[in-house]
Amino acid sequence: MFLSIDAGNSNIVFGFYNPATEKWTHEFRLETKMDLTLNYLVKNIQFYFLENGLSATLVKAVGISSVVPEISNLLVQFSESFFNKSPHLINERSYSSLLVSTARPAEIGTDLMANAAAAYEYFRTACVVIDFGTALTFTIIDEQGKIMGVNIVPGLKTAIKSLFRNTSKLPEVKLEMPKSAIGKNTIHSIQAGILYGYTGLVKGMLAAIRKEMNREVKTIATGGLSAIISSLEGEFDMIDRELTLKGIKLITETNNP
Repeated sequence: MFLSIDAGNSNIVFGFYNPATEKWTHEFRLETKMDLTLNYLVKNIQFYFLENGLSATLVKAVGISSVVPEISNLLVQFSESFFNKSPHLINERSYSSLLVSTARPAEIGTDLMANAAAAYEYFRTACVVIDFGTALTFTIIDEQGKIMGVNIVPGLKTAIKSLFRNTSKLPEVKLEMPKSAIGKNTIHSIQAGILYGYTGLVKGMLAAIRKEMNREVKTIATGGLSAIISSLEGEFDMIDRELTLKGIKLITETNNP
């Protein structure tokens, strides 16, 4: 199996790809914490493997994308300790052999670069990757595979938490798409405001990008919340929650043929 580790600001995702079935067969998540320890990682992955009948010896290669520098080395140590594998930690030197390119490789997040690599590998034409994560990001790629730029706004959960933390009377609510765009009570009002509001944000952003590029582009949505806004149905050419994991695998294998 191949293991993609995607360390983001909210979660660390461990995705396992089985080449025999050509599918991502298992996915394990841990909350991202600055005080993570090697023992904590090993203990939790051992429990997950025991519950799912997996063995560390099944993992033949590991790729890591981390936008949290404080835990990057710990994840490398974890791979070396638990799987006995030296992982590929994606960095700005990892991109030279990819179909996609960026003028500022040190500035773009490795998760966004993984998204772009996987998306362009699939479409081979101009496309936009919309990642519904801690931040909502739009990565714009031209016909030749050059990343034109990235737009960033607060993600859905970030927006919800911001309301909860910065107001005295508004509760923290579940991210569920309400039936009506008109809020009938406090919880419904927040859900309608955030989710229907983000519907307009995404549509408006894509319209502005298409207008500036003066052409149609392929769109692909990813991230754990990519399918939650049902009002965006039909807006994307593809929804792929595993896009980042696929990109990590692609970049790792390109650098370790």
